[in-house]
Amino acid sequence: MATDTVIDLFEEHRPVLMGVAYRMLGRVADAEDVVQDAWLRWSQADRADVREPRAYLVRITTRLAVDRLRQAQSRRESYVGPWLPEPLVTDFGPRVPDTAEQAVLADSVSLAVLVVLESLSPLERAVFVLREAFGLPFAEIATTLERGEAAVRQLAARARKHVEERRPRFDVDPAQQRDLTERFLAAAADGDLEGLMKMLAPDVALVGDSGGKSKAPVRVIESADKVGRFVHGAARQGAGQADTSYRFLELNGAPAVAFLVGGKIDAVIQLGVADGKIQQVYIVRNPDKLQSLL
Repeated sequence: MATDTVIDLFEEHRPVLMGVAYRMLGRVADAEDVVQDAWLRWSQADRADVREPRAYLVRITTRLAVDRLRQAQSRRESYVGPWLPEPLVTDFGPRVPDTAEQAVLADSVSLAVLVVLESLSPLERAVFVLREAFGLPFAEIATTLERGEAAVRQLAARARKHVEERRPRFDVDPAQQRDLTERFLAAAADGDLEGLMKMLAPDVALVGDSGGKSKAPVRVIESADKVGRFVHGAARQGAGQADTSYRFLELNGAPAVAFLVGGKIDAVIQLGVADGKIQQVYIVRNPDKLQSLL
């Protein structure tokens, strides 16, 4: 197989491989490392017997991701404060995504679902991602994970039940989410606590991820009163900062806001919306998780 063909085949499937690795790991940098490792194995492999390059590459990537996830889960036990996935830019602008990119943009890349996937075992997560996000047959997943098909079906059923019981049900209308986000920002900037409270669901939760490297709540804040007062107070503190701005972007398939200080991204906020109310407020301030957005 010619070198150009080897490279072209890999690049053709790179979006799918990134989709698998990111869903498995929740970190862009970790996913890129796994895909790079998959490339090294692909470039050095004996490809004479490789009949389906996509299946072969997905198999390599999944196994590498499972190994890395096992290492990451032990590190996350000592993580400071709540953990959120690293935001992933999913806005391709006016260009229509091809089939591979559409897989990357599927519902399972949302922050809410990725948070739930953190509670699965590495094998459960791999089965869920391959089956639910990419529609792989159980026989192929069994080969990928070197498990029996019956065992894989059990893992899939257990993972699906776990996710369905725990995943929040948010509206997926981007226009509604954008509108509510704009009104949320305006009320916070104006110091309108009453206006903020009207937008929040009674059991709203605010999750802040700083990794102990910047200022953010070290515990989840729950209830409209507590979340509203926290946002109101944080907005007042930030009002005095010079050279601050914000911009909208699409992250994990939904509208989000990036706050910039001195031209650098300081925080990302995304809202989970249902029934016209804000159900979740996600705030990422860990600088390590904002690098890919710069």
